[in-house]
Amino acid sequence: MSTLSLYPECTPFHHELFAVSSGHTLYVEQCGNPAGVPVIFLHGGPGSGCNPAQRRFFDPAHYHIILFDQRGCGRSQPAGETQDNTTQALVADIEAIRKHLNIQRWHVFGGSWGSTLGLAYATQHPEPVISLTLRGIFLSRPHEINWFLGQVAIFFPEAWQKLLQDVPADQQEHILEYYANLVFQSDTAISIPAAIRWNAFESSIMSLHPKEDSSTIDGPTELARARVQIHYIRHLCFVDGDQLLQLAASTLRHIPATLVQGRYDMVCPPQTAWELAHAMPQAQFVMVPDAGHSAMEPGTCQALLAATEQYKTLA
Repeated sequence: MSTLSLYPECTPFHHELFAVSSGHTLYVEQCGNPAGVPVIFLHGGPGSGCNPAQRRFFDPAHYHIILFDQRGCGRSQPAGETQDNTTQALVADIEAIRKHLNIQRWHVFGGSWGSTLGLAYATQHPEPVISLTLRGIFLSRPHEINWFLGQVAIFFPEAWQKLLQDVPADQQEHILEYYANLVFQSDTAISIPAAIRWNAFESSIMSLHPKEDSSTIDGPTELARARVQIHYIRHLCFVDGDQLLQLAASTLRHIPATLVQGRYDMVCPPQTAWELAHAMPQAQFVMVPDAGHSAMEPGTCQALLAATEQYKTLA
């Protein structure tokens, strides 16, 4: 089997700020072939925003690549805004983008929280979906949240201790509410350092073989990301994960799908992907044996590229 490589870096041929409500304006970019087969990329988090590397999963000669920053994320405005920021609103935003760009049908590609959002969108709007490519499956059920905010410490005690740094002993059992109180403070001398610690915890458990992070820390960006993520987690991401699994089984069986999961994913453990694969028997289920959560780990990257190559035959 030949080794696939990420496509060369490409720049948007169009980007805009698209108002989806009186309180939210989304950053939307288009790359690749304007006349190509459309694909929409759904970023993770919640709260992360999209980045240039994510364009490279798609052949720019074939695909019309659409990326956007979800409400409160990245370059969308206002940054970190949680008012009127729910999964139902994001699903409506995706459909609004499709209609705004005059797209009839498109491929849907999402990872981690983007897999949840992709399922939520596809189960409500299956007609426009040509295919689903989902990675690091997450359904935001209580046991999945409990894993991320506690049980994962079994494998990453050092990362967990950094998150607990300076947290009073009587509040360590309520770590989500403790950090929520800090990151939503108006005093940025309190909120930004807390946001940086919160985000660093997830980053430290993302990859099976983590690399040194050389990126520059931007305080306001870190704060916006943490506020949106904590807002969503406090509400179980505004989805009923068990119901979403049932809806996937009943409404998505006709849609070609690829599910890619790292065997040693410590953010979104494989059990959820396994359950979704059984609910969607038509899906190709790829368990990557030597990968964690990150889309950029070699085996996971290969599986995602193989999916976008395979789906070139569909339009």
